Amino acid sequence: MHNFNQNDATAISQWVRSQVVSAEAVTEHFLDCVEAQEQSIKAFVAFDPDEVRKQARQRINSSAKGLLAGVPVGVKDIYDTVDHPTRFYSPIYAHNHPSRDAHVVALLRQAGAVIMGKTHTTEFAYMHTGPTRNPHDLDRTPGSSSAGSAAGMAAGFFPLALGSQTAGSLIKPASYCGLYAFKPTYGLVPLEGVKPLAPSFDTAGWYGRSVRDLRLMAQVLIPGLPAPAAERHLCSFGFCRTARWDQVDEDVARSLQAAVEELRLAGHQVSEVALPEEFAAVFDDHLLINDCEGARSLAKELQAHPDLLSEELLVMIERARLTTWAQESAAKQRLAKLAMVLEAIFKPFDAMLGASCGIVAPLGLGATGPSDFSKFWMAFGLPQINLPLVRNAAALPVGLQMIGGFREDSVLLHAAEQVDAVLRAAG
Repeated sequence: MHNFNQNDATAISQWVRSQVVSAEAVTEHFLDCVEAQEQSIKAFVAFDPDEVRKQARQRINSSAKGLLAGVPVGVKDIYDTVDHPTRFYSPIYAHNHPSRDAHVVALLRQAGAVIMGKTHTTEFAYMHTGPTRNPHDLDRTPGSSSAGSAAGMAAGFFPLALGSQTAGSLIKPASYCGLYAFKPTYGLVPLEGVKPLAPSFDTAGWYGRSVRDLRLMAQVLIPGLPAPAAERHLCSFGFCRTARWDQVDEDVARSLQAAVEELRLAGHQVSEVALPEEFAAVFDDHLLINDCEGARSLAKELQAHPDLLSEELLVMIERARLTTWAQESAAKQRLAKLAMVLEAIFKPFDAMLGASCGIVAPLGLGATGPSDFSKFWMAFGLPQINLPLVRNAAALPVGLQMIGGFREDSVLLHAAEQVDAVLRAAG
């Protein structure tokens, strides 16, 4: 008897490809999980069990041998899907039915995946939150705009899910929900069929049940991604607190420090990294650019339906209105200069370590907490991974963030496998 709850997507796809289990059997298991818990989790905004079963039957008929053969995948509701509406959690798009799949959704189907449905997001992937709850505590937020995908993963509705990130929308929900997550280097995954928010930062990302699941999705969505030039069992890491470490709760800091000590005991090198003072402005520069690009991206919605935009979006648009063109240009120039400085800082290391979030999932569904520890690295387009730290059963999840050098995604994935092996063994 195969345990679909305990095994990752990589194992499930291997079983289906080798005909040990059928795509239909896999699908029925996950449909049962949705039926049992969706009423309390509210991960889906569009879900049709009959359509899911139809896809699973097609996988049998076509003898799919793709890397994701028969694997159910949740899709964040900013990606166009031909068989489900795409609404961006906005009443403006209540009747929006795309005529084709987004690029990444098409790749998932071609690899044999079964699209389970569309998962809840925030309005236009910004801050106005939906109804989704955190499976670890239904009174707490699951995080920001990839919330439906994250909560669905944590509830066991699917073993893989698509999210995205502009500031902290992938890494923060992963930290809050105890998930593996990967946000690749900016620009590696085409965003055709995805409504933009801030095009300088918007990046596809995904959740899995293991680091090898994250790598599996990378193989599908980043064709040609090379293997690391040299795979090493002992790595060199920097540990970077950034200028906002005062936002980190003591409990979270202790968990991160314990992880660092386990890595050192296992023979990995971990060095403290203090960034130059100029980097303290990165948080505000990211926000300024995000505001200005977000206002431009939503210009047609503002003109046509200002009454249907949330207060959160209107506040963002007003901040952008008060920002000059010169101020936005200066912010972009500062980030470009600091990117070169950061490249030199990263050179000695396989990856940088830090906090994914400074807090555990806060109570309430109306706000999701700050994204500073994620958006800091987003400002430079660097690849990011969240690893769930081992905690006792009563504790809420905490995430360790790993950051790679620009276009060093393969190196980061390999380093994450080494780190995760140490953390699981210690746990």
